[in-house]
Amino acid sequence: MAASTKNVSVGTVETRGIEPVPDSERHGHAGQMFWTWFAANISILGLPLGATLVAFRGLNIWQAALVAIVGSFGSFALVGALSLAGKKGGAPALTLSRAVFGQRGNAGPTLVTWLSRVGWETITTTTAAYALLALLGVAFDVRQNSFLTVLCLLVFIACTLLISGLGHATIMWINKWATVLFGVLNLIVMGFLVATVDWSKVLEAPAGPSSGVIAGIGFIAAGTGIGWANAGADYARYLPRTIPGRRLVTASAFGAGIPLVLLISLGSLLTAGDPSLATSSDPVSAINAMLPSWMAIPYLIAAFGGLLMSNHLSTYSAGLTMITLGLRVPRAWAVVIDIVLMFLGGIYFMLIADDFYGPFSTFLTLLAVPISAWIGVIAVDMLRGRDYDPDALMDTSRTSRYWYTGGFRLPAVLAWVAAIVSGLLFTTAGTGADDVWFSGPLADTWPGVNGLGWAVSIGVGAAVYAVFGGRGPITTPASSPALEESVR
Repeated sequence: MAASTKNVSVGTVETRGIEPVPDSERHGHAGQMFWTWFAANISILGLPLGATLVAFRGLNIWQAALVAIVGSFGSFALVGALSLAGKKGGAPALTLSRAVFGQRGNAGPTLVTWLSRVGWETITTTTAAYALLALLGVAFDVRQNSFLTVLCLLVFIACTLLISGLGHATIMWINKWATVLFGVLNLIVMGFLVATVDWSKVLEAPAGPSSGVIAGIGFIAAGTGIGWANAGADYARYLPRTIPGRRLVTASAFGAGIPLVLLISLGSLLTAGDPSLATSSDPVSAINAMLPSWMAIPYLIAAFGGLLMSNHLSTYSAGLTMITLGLRVPRAWAVVIDIVLMFLGGIYFMLIADDFYGPFSTFLTLLAVPISAWIGVIAVDMLRGRDYDPDALMDTSRTSRYWYTGGFRLPAVLAWVAAIVSGLLFTTAGTGADDVWFSGPLADTWPGVNGLGWAVSIGVGAAVYAVFGGRGPITTPASSPALEESVR
């Protein structure tokens, strides 16, 4: 695939695909990662996450706040650490992954990553369409019907395409200024929601078991940072190599942690007094019902905008992932293909499926396992000082330095598979007690009961690869001081 012409101006279409960014085109600062992950996490989906901690994990508000802090800050610190590969290699996360798994062996992790992105986009698009439908109802007294549902889906998808299609420079600019706007709106809405809390019920709620706290941390980590861990490098690839890695980790952790802790804690507060939010098939309407009528319009605008901020990031990454899979189209067209699938998924959720959060929780549970397995392998590989050969990354033929054995780097691939199998042994996934889609033979053990199958995957993937993946730094023949400095 030929290298794209560079284009990194705000408001113009980014024509670079997955090819590594040369040093001469690097720009920006670590603070961009703060705004990137703040933007990705100001959506109202954080409220149902908090609601789940109280309604289904039995935690009180203090435990839920602790879980939110550890799960959110911890998982996005990991996202920041993994994004260092993007700063070092200048390419998207799954393109860099070719160096670890081999040109063919990387297909499995890349496919899982793409499915994860499409799933998240469908969830976000569906929720945003509910917000727009509610806004039309409040502003114009229009009742929901199939035509309006499809129209609202198309409006949100068009907004997503406009931002994601333009690409990296536009995304970085919008992340900062739109986050300020929608962040302020969300703070105002949150203030009014706090006024609806039944504080007597909140303060009287007994503490849940310690196992619920551990399970809650796992649930929040899997539902927030773990889902983004394979996308961090996509946004760090334009940053200069000389930026200290610790700044990226700190910016990522605080950028996501601040909005997530506020939203998750608020969701927990609301549910302690009224559990309806945790079981609602339409979380937008459930939250809207808690507000005074005159707050409906600013709330719904904030909800729509926050979801858009998250969705355009996911869609941008999905386009890069599709190209890594072998789709030979310009990056902008990969985004177009992705949003068509997103639209079809939204129609299914809104017009066909009976349950919203059942499939959502099941989706998170299952995909967290292979993604976590990838994290374990990649983390060990990075710690060994992996350097990236830009020409070999883009050469998918047998002549590539990253072809290895038949296109597979067996230690990494086998570690990934072993980690997936191990994680699934402890995993239960289903929409409810009477509708279990999958249950591993060890799901009744302590890690399984507490939802830690994903953590088992990280541990096994890291351990197996550490033992069989070779020793010492993995560098190109012409490693440079600049490359060494990039991970400090």
